[in-house]
Amino acid sequence: MAISFVRTLLLYIVVVAAVRLMGKRQISELQTSELVVTLLISNLASVPMQDTGKPLVGGLVPIAVLVICEIFASGLMVKNGLFRKLICGRPIIVIYNGKIQQSEMRRLRMTTEDLCEQLRQKDVFSIQDVAYAIVETNGKLSVIKKPDKEQPTAGMLNVVPPDTGLETVVVSDGVISDVSLALSGKNRAWVEGVLNKEGLLLPDIFLMTADMKGDYFIVRKDEGK
Repeated sequence: MAISFVRTLLLYIVVVAAVRLMGKRQISELQTSELVVTLLISNLASVPMQDTGKPLVGGLVPIAVLVICEIFASGLMVKNGLFRKLICGRPIIVIYNGKIQQSEMRRLRMTTEDLCEQLRQKDVFSIQDVAYAIVETNGKLSVIKKPDKEQPTAGMLNVVPPDTGLETVVVSDGVISDVSLALSGKNRAWVEGVLNKEGLLLPDIFLMTADMKGDYFIVRKDEGK
């Protein structure tokens, strides 16, 4: 039992390290080669976890080889566009200048329901509002609306909103984050001053955010929690 626990813990650390080495991405953003390597690593790691009779190195070596291959392939894709196109494919335009490219949709085996679903996820509820829609190499849909369907920006309206900088969580569950304070240009003394002004103690705070302008928002912990 103890051996299984140690092997599982070690493999968990190795797999996490391997994924970190390959790059930090969400599953939906993985390229084809990255997804394949991730699936292979999970399968390779499961064998030594379940079968304690097999040497642990038998699972670690293939994982290391896959990680090295993926890092090498990623570096090559950065330098060689042809290799990247071969591995990842190319973006495909499914709506061009407001017209649906039916041949490209058939090539992708993409139904009209799939297209409408992905458009809704981009807050587009009418195909007639779309000028261009592109299926990226990771499978996500990029959408450009027709000019008259775009929401006006502050720049279009000649309005310059105040720059408050980045709002960060400076206190989480009674614990101050020095990293977030640095991002918002504040320090612990500023937090203590705000709490004194509000008549609050640090352990009473569930959430506190702040921006570079000095605006803040505080949520107190529920009573009895």
